Amino acid sequence: MRLDRSFLLVLASVIPLAACDITDATGIDPNAPTNLSYQLIPSGNPSAPLGVILSWDAPSSGRAIAFDVFGRASSSSDWQLRATTTSPSFHDLYTELQYYIVANDADGNPLGETPVITIDMRSELPAPLDLHSISLNGAIQLAWSSNALEANRGAFDYYRVYSGVYDAGHSSCLSWNLEGSTVSDAFLAANLPNGVSRCFAVSAVSRDGHESAWSAATHDTPRYDARNVLVYSRDARADSSGFLFYDESAHAYGAVASASRTGLDFTIERHSDGTLWINPARTDVLMATYGTAPVPDLTSIDAAVPSALSSVTIEAVPGYGYVLSTRKSDGVHYGALRVAYVAQNYVVFDWSYQSGTGNVELSRVPVMP
Repeated sequence: MRLDRSFLLVLASVIPLAACDITDATGIDPNAPTNLSYQLIPSGNPSAPLGVILSWDAPSSGRAIAFDVFGRASSSSDWQLRATTTSPSFHDLYTELQYYIVANDADGNPLGETPVITIDMRSELPAPLDLHSISLNGAIQLAWSSNALEANRGAFDYYRVYSGVYDAGHSSCLSWNLEGSTVSDAFLAANLPNGVSRCFAVSAVSRDGHESAWSAATHDTPRYDARNVLVYSRDARADSSGFLFYDESAHAYGAVASASRTGLDFTIERHSDGTLWINPARTDVLMATYGTAPVPDLTSIDAAVPSALSSVTIEAVPGYGYVLSTRKSDGVHYGALRVAYVAQNYVVFDWSYQSGTGNVELSRVPVMP
């Protein structure tokens, strides 16, 4: 006598069907689905994923036509039929604690079932540490420690990178969104507007979809820059001896101009001993040497320290960095130089300029407290 299917479903909602005693030479029931596994879908909240994807292998007998997916919220709850599918996988939007799968034949009769699988919601990986950023032109370069990978190389899968709006007035981050993902401990956030601050944070995801807690957040502001700009000394070529970080009349960044041009930020001047010097062109342009040693790159100049700047003329020395402040119509802006080469009659340098008014961020930015 064939049992009614509705009766079987009621029975299954109370307790999983008894395992079949029919096994093949390997000891596996050919009518039962096998290898039930799960993959959580990260959401940004480690304790509330966007669901779970269950996957299993169809019975080797080939008799299975459909699969019933059963789940329950706790180990003491009644089993509930979550879905019936013809595919050996199922995406459950509401993650249960436990699941098992029943295979059915063409007449709807149960053939066999998987063992129960329990989903552990605890994160397997620690939050990434030491998140820091480098300000770039229209982009932010992020990097962090590999501590999550080192904690469990076998479990690690990838990182998720989040970005949000930085509220400078409250020193807080708002409106977080997924920026992207990477398997590397570095990420380039590109196509960003210069002068607009953004927040960033990173999480680590394990192979079964567990998402770690987020790293401490950092905020940064993309700024304009350029490499290998050549400016002559005034006595050699006065028409190309001045420089403006931002030409307000032409709305252009990094303009080389005549020494007679009004609104210049600095000029290159020759001293009596033949050395070339960076000379502020206005009283409201202040500057200082960055550190006491050469810097390897423009991005090594992290942030301006307004209190260290003064109205001085400084010699252009290859490899050294310089920080300047300049007053524009909307307020004070900060810029940086790294001298790449000093010839007899000209200086070649890299420069960066922060279009955000009063924003001192020029390159590397520390994690937010």
